[in-house]
Amino acid sequence: MDIDAFAAVNGDKWSRLTFLAHKRRLTGAEADELLRLYQAVSGHLSLIRSVAPETALSSSLSAALAQARTRFTGARSNFMEDLARFFVISLPAAFYRVRWLTVWCGVAFMLVAGAYALWIGTSPDALRAVASDAKVQQYVDEDFIDYYSENPAASFAGAVWTNNAWISAQAVAFGITGFWVPVVLFMNAQGVGIAAGLFMATGKMDVFFGYILPHGLMELTAVFIACAAGLKIFWAMVRPGPRTRMQAVADEGRSLMTVALGLVLVLLISGVVEGFVTPSTLPVWAKITIGALVLAGYWVYTLVLGGRAARAGVTGDLDVNDAGYRGIAA
Repeated sequence: MDIDAFAAVNGDKWSRLTFLAHKRRLTGAEADELLRLYQAVSGHLSLIRSVAPETALSSSLSAALAQARTRFTGARSNFMEDLARFFVISLPAAFYRVRWLTVWCGVAFMLVAGAYALWIGTSPDALRAVASDAKVQQYVDEDFIDYYSENPAASFAGAVWTNNAWISAQAVAFGITGFWVPVVLFMNAQGVGIAAGLFMATGKMDVFFGYILPHGLMELTAVFIACAAGLKIFWAMVRPGPRTRMQAVADEGRSLMTVALGLVLVLLISGVVEGFVTPSTLPVWAKITIGALVLAGYWVYTLVLGGRAARAGVTGDLDVNDAGYRGIAA
């Protein structure tokens, strides 16, 4: 077979295949044409390889066929499009779905933390059960404050970020057990409540709020979000509705693990605030304002973008192909 003559006869088809394979949007007719050309050029490539298996022409046709194959076997968008869709649509929709549970987790946390703070801060017996007078004074005057500045800001922010992201991921992943989320909420509320109680007992609540609020507003909200996602998965197992129990858990699990991924970024921002803003020499009002703006930014993102995506039917779940369904989804 004369390769040059063969290329001259079929070159237009090969060029057309390459053009359609790289075209951003295809009409129905163009998609049909792409499939026909793919089948024809596959035959051409087989003939060429039977005569000259390792040539620039065979490599070029192979690359064109590979690109064409991705157009009708699953490749739908590029990485940047997927990334934009995740942050603009999927993630805010997932946050939006757990917004009320997030608020209720926050309310439960504040009730427990407030009860511990009042108990320890107003009861001398409870205060002595926690620590001696000397230990309390050392904690209030030195340990609590030094915690935020004893390590370099960058490494401290990184350590806080990874630790909180791990806690949040556990709350989502183990929420299906039904008991892990209450444990996480109670333990964190207890720790914050005891610390607040020590400062209340010594009359230094202004110091406590000056150090806890700048980063804590967003950091604690992130914990509430993770707990809400975990509870949502648990409730899907308890009350699956018209779906099978396994399908309900799978649907909610995929949707709400999106929350865990998103919280990595949320907690990174919170960690930066804790590492660089909380121990800074800025006025207390400025530090708290920064923390409040970060929290406000989260809720605007969730309620505006998330509300819009949720009304469009987005849940944060993967689409049918990526979710691994086969046949007709239930």
